[in-house]
Amino acid sequence: MTWADPSPTITTQYFGFGSGRFGHPQQDRAISLREGAILQSFPPDYRFVEEGKPVETSVIGRLIGNAVPVKLGEAIGRSVLAHVREHAVA
Repeated sequence: MTWADPSPTITTQYFGFGSGRFGHPQQDRAISLREGAILQSFPPDYRFVEEGKPVETSVIGRLIGNAVPVKLGEAIGRSVLAHVREHAVA
């Protein structure tokens, strides 16, 4: 990955350096779970695990990798609402 280019599509294995395209642009490592979540537009303080529950990297990676980016979901939702309002029968 580079700072100048868009991120590749985040997949369920993005947190593993050996899975390919997800190397940190400056450090010799894969991007972290939190970095992947931020690329998927989750809020920085979003919690994927309930307090007191174990953190399972593969489970969290799958949740983030399979997610529709939050901001994309919001845009689709706004579009659907606008369409329904425009075509609603009064």
